[in-house]
Amino acid sequence: MSQALTFTIEDGIGIITFDLPNEPVNKFSASVIAEFNIVLDRIASDPMVKAAVLISGKSDVFIAGADIDAFLEFKNAKDAEAASAMGHAAMLRIAQSRAPIVAAINGSCMGGGLEAALACAYRIATDHPKTVLALPETQLGLIPGAGGTQRLPKTIGLQAALDMILTGKNVRAKKALQSGLVDEVVHPSILRAVALQRAKEIAAGTLRHEEKKHGAKELVLEDNPIGRAIVFRQAREMTLKRSRGNYPALLAAIEAVQAGYHGSAEHGFSEEARLFGEMAASAVSKELIFLFYATTSLKKDSGVGGEAPQPLSVPKIAVLGTGFMGAGIASIAAMQGVPVRFKDMKHEQVGKGLAAVRDVIKDRLIKRQITRQQFDDQLSLVSGTIEYTGFGAVPLVIEAVYEDLAVKHAVLSQTEAVLPPTAIFATNTSTIPITNIAAGSKRPERVIGMHFFSPVHKMPLLEVIVTSQTAPDVVTTTVAFGRKLGKTVIIVNDSPGFFVNRILAPYIIEAGRMLDEGVAIEAIDRAMTDFGFPVGPITLLDEVGLDIGAKSGAIMAAAFGDRMQPAQSAGKVLAAGRLGRKTKKGFYLYDESGKKGGVDESVYELLPTGSRRTEIPEDEIQRRCALALVNEAVRCIEEGIVRQPRDGDIGAVFGIGFPPFRGGPYRYVDAVGAADIVKQLEVLNVQHPGRFAPCALLVKMAHDGTRFYPANGKPVV
Repeated sequence: MSQALTFTIEDGIGIITFDLPNEPVNKFSASVIAEFNIVLDRIASDPMVKAAVLISGKSDVFIAGADIDAFLEFKNAKDAEAASAMGHAAMLRIAQSRAPIVAAINGSCMGGGLEAALACAYRIATDHPKTVLALPETQLGLIPGAGGTQRLPKTIGLQAALDMILTGKNVRAKKALQSGLVDEVVHPSILRAVALQRAKEIAAGTLRHEEKKHGAKELVLEDNPIGRAIVFRQAREMTLKRSRGNYPALLAAIEAVQAGYHGSAEHGFSEEARLFGEMAASAVSKELIFLFYATTSLKKDSGVGGEAPQPLSVPKIAVLGTGFMGAGIASIAAMQGVPVRFKDMKHEQVGKGLAAVRDVIKDRLIKRQITRQQFDDQLSLVSGTIEYTGFGAVPLVIEAVYEDLAVKHAVLSQTEAVLPPTAIFATNTSTIPITNIAAGSKRPERVIGMHFFSPVHKMPLLEVIVTSQTAPDVVTTTVAFGRKLGKTVIIVNDSPGFFVNRILAPYIIEAGRMLDEGVAIEAIDRAMTDFGFPVGPITLLDEVGLDIGAKSGAIMAAAFGDRMQPAQSAGKVLAAGRLGRKTKKGFYLYDESGKKGGVDESVYELLPTGSRRTEIPEDEIQRRCALALVNEAVRCIEEGIVRQPRDGDIGAVFGIGFPPFRGGPYRYVDAVGAADIVKQLEVLNVQHPGRFAPCALLVKMAHDGTRFYPANGKPVV
């Protein structure tokens, strides 16, 4: 096997170059750690080596962390604990090396990569945009397992360390320097030279590592046992409030960090290893790791089975419609360096659209995610027009006009007249079947759906909707371009509601029916956030807008009959002129800025039961809402709306916030068992006839004892 590490000596300085063969990133594994030990043995035994530099051979990655494939080999918590202990031993050797080691960081420095850097005597990072440092383990249901919970607090302070570990967020080089996470920031072109120079200076004793000085707040809260106890208590309270106890790794991470302040250093590392083992064996971690593999797999999916045609080049696009969705699409295209021709019917509309684009991009400038020059460059890529000038050479048009079939047909006809024959017409619609839109086209094989989610610049999912006529190169091109925009793309076959909105509909409808029965608004929302959704269904309805919900609901009812008939409550609230958050009047109260407050008690007078309340156990609310969604999701597999469970699970998690720790609706069926799901649905269907009849595929799976995914080993996605 070819080596991941090479070791050379220049003027008394050892250079450890990490370049994992045939891999885009550097990852730690048992074999790589074995190589590190060999190199560290050589450094320890060679008096000619005065200091060393750890540097990557990759152009934009330092070390991405551990090889997650290895986590799937753990048979139990003890296996994972042993792997953590092995990582501790390797990092300790770096920290205690006779010849001090300098970390030269360019590109992503994640997980075990940052833990290795923390063990080094000195850290230098480049100011390259791709240089980010993070401990993202909690996003996989794990905790840092190679010393991160022990070394990070001692490096940047307790509160800053807890924030990094519990959020998993990326820290850019400039902020890393301010916090003390790195000691120096340089241009990438001089990283190697500066690292060698600093190694020489450390070896000579002329450069000493200066620890970050604590401010007054840190001295009060962090540098004494009472203050630290307050910090840990607040961290636990905030974590439980946000996670509702559904993500045990967050509390385990706090416990591991706290162990580092009680007893010996060995105790802290031992507790980190033990807790890492427990989390690695947890069901939550297995589901979050599944999502990691699923999203990675999707990035390689062309969208077409068999021999897939190469995507067409899309150097520029046009966006029709300068409203909220159109502006969002234009914004993310400009962020990726794609020129956009932005069209609407009136100059005033175009002006508002351009202002909206500016606001979205400016937000990145304010948050220091881009420079002023990048802001100017991105904004200059979007040009507005009320004519079709410039459309003759555009390979892809994304239409985001009013949700009306006649309007979309008119725009399609006008646009096709000026487009080249090979151009793709992509429609952003959440309600109208793509087949119906394509019926107005002279080239229906060049028409496809691109269903973005609102707000476009924040929501990660993109549904690409294909019809029976869509040409394969149109699919591959649209999928590739969606990924270029930074979206997670799933392929969906054309159907009313597509996939995400179709499975969302029965979930929202069931919540509405409970309102009809007199269940309290906050009880429904609380039950579903406890189940793991980011917001409850009534809050979501207010966010989306009751008018939009009603329009979508009518389409779903027309397509799927009685089981999709809307509840009375939402219609009565809408009839009273309450549209939700956008009018600051819905089921909830909103202040002038649109921030949500408590339930608007006056809304109950509009509901069928008035002020009379009905209490339903929380688990029953959860079963009714969640199983209505799950049953519909299985129907979508049955009908071929999504090609495989992987796509549907990603769509549900990324599109509507299905609890990630449950993996998605199909993973949920496997976890609970199809037979148990069918029994629960049958009981509900007796209580609420016609709404919960288990679909044929679920019944068959229950009878045959089959699953959506293999029961053992690495997820097949």
